[in-house]
Amino acid sequence: MLKFADVLLAEFDREAGLTRRVLVRVPSDRFEWRPHEKSMTLGRLVTHLAELPGWAASLVATTEYDLANRPATDLTDLTLDAVLARFDANVAAMRQAIVTRTDPELVAPWTLKSDGRELFTAPRLVALRTLLLDHSTHHRGQLTVYLRLLDVPLPALYGPSADEGRI
Repeated sequence: MLKFADVLLAEFDREAGLTRRVLVRVPSDRFEWRPHEKSMTLGRLVTHLAELPGWAASLVATTEYDLANRPATDLTDLTLDAVLARFDANVAAMRQAIVTRTDPELVAPWTLKSDGRELFTAPRLVALRTLLLDHSTHHRGQLTVYLRLLDVPLPALYGPSADEGRI
């Protein structure tokens, strides 16, 4: 019988593979670049993308998270190799965290708060999809804009890109 974890992991695996295809294109010598003064640097953006899968272990092990408890530092990896190593390790940790969960654990409620105020409560699997998958997809799209502005050829993701034909 198909479990929720199997469905989540099939989607996460595909999206993680697509994210890695974009990450490998990032020029390490441009990590300090940003398209606008209000934007993250390229290095911070790719480090954030590498961090996101690592949130899964915490999300499935807890019933809530308060954004007030997040670390104050905005860590930025200094090389593309470090970003890719962090991403690969966090994807492996994400898979391990999810594959060991039962359906009842994945449909149990999970709450996101900010300074004690509830932002939303949803089944864990919805929170995983929203805070990890959708969030990563959003930042991957942001990264493709950064790369286009830097004239870096973009990989085909869901279909051909202007730089690559078929996938």
